Amino acid sequence: MDVRSLRYAVTLADTLHFGRAAQVHYIAAQPFGRRIQALEREVGAPLFARTSRRVALTPAGERFLPRARQVLAQLDALLAPAEGRSDDPGVLRIGVLGFGLADLWPHVRELVGARLPELVVTTVELDWEGQYDAVRSGEVDLALTHDVGGADDLVLDRVLEVDRYAVVPVRSDLAAAERLTAADVDGRRWICPVGDAPGLSEWGDRSGRRDSVDVRSPSGVPTAVATSGRLGLHAEPARRFFPHPDVRYVPMEGPGATVSVASRPGDGREAVAVFRAAARAAAAVDLPDRNRSGP
Repeated sequence: MDVRSLRYAVTLADTLHFGRAAQVHYIAAQPFGRRIQALEREVGAPLFARTSRRVALTPAGERFLPRARQVLAQLDALLAPAEGRSDDPGVLRIGVLGFGLADLWPHVRELVGARLPELVVTTVELDWEGQYDAVRSGEVDLALTHDVGGADDLVLDRVLEVDRYAVVPVRSDLAAAERLTAADVDGRRWICPVGDAPGLSEWGDRSGRRDSVDVRSPSGVPTAVATSGRLGLHAEPARRFFPHPDVRYVPMEGPGATVSVASRPGDGREAVAVFRAAARAAAAVDLPDRNRSGP
C-alpha cells in the first residue's frame, strides 16, 4: 500500500467528488479513480459508494479513513525537518535476524531516505542466540528481532505480527495439507532453534529429543528441513524470503511470530529515532488486516 493512494482516499473522503479530488492532486479523474479502485482491492472492501449523482463512504470506508488520516499525520511529522538536524548523520548499523522487516523494507527505506538522505545504512546478519546481545554490546545500533522475550533491558518497538507456518519436506505426507494442527504433527521429529531467549523454546522447539537437529538462524530452517527430513517452524514471510525447492510452507495453528525493532534505552541519536519512527509508520501504513496466509 503506497502513501499516495492513502492521500487520494483522504481527499476523496473530504470532497466526495472524484473530479475535484483529482484536481487537488493535479491528476486526471480516470487515473485517480483507478488508484482508488486499486486501493479498495488491496483493502478487500469498497471504501466509497458511487452513483451517477453522489459519492459516499461505505461502512468499510468509515472505519478505514480515520486510521488513514492518523497514519498520514505520523508520516508528515516524521518527514518534517527537525531543528538542529545533523549535516553528517553518519552510519546506522542494523542487525537483521531472518527476513527482518519482510515486506515493510521498501517503505522503511523510502521514509528513512527522505528524512536522512546522507545516512549510510549497513546491515549485520544475526542469529537467535545473539540477536539481543548485538544491541547491548554496541555491535549494532538497532536490531530487527524475533521478539521472544528476554530483553526487558532494551527498547522494543513491535512492528510485525506474522502467521505461524510449518516447514515440511516436499515429499512428506503433510506437504499437501491446507493447514496443520498440533494433532497432525504429533509424534513427528522437528529441528530445534538455538538461542538463549526464554520464549524461543516455547515458540519453536518441538523436538523433545536429544538427537535434535539444531538451527541457529531463521535462514537455515529450510535447508535443515530439506536435509534432515524433519519438520520446522517459521513465519509467513519466509515463503518469499527463504524459498527452497525441497520444502513446502504450510499454515499451522499456534502463536505467530512478532518482529520488533530493538534499541538501547536513552539512545537519542537522530538516525536511530528516524529508523524507529519509519518502521512504526510503515507498519501502520500496512493498514488492512490482510490475510497473508493464502497461497
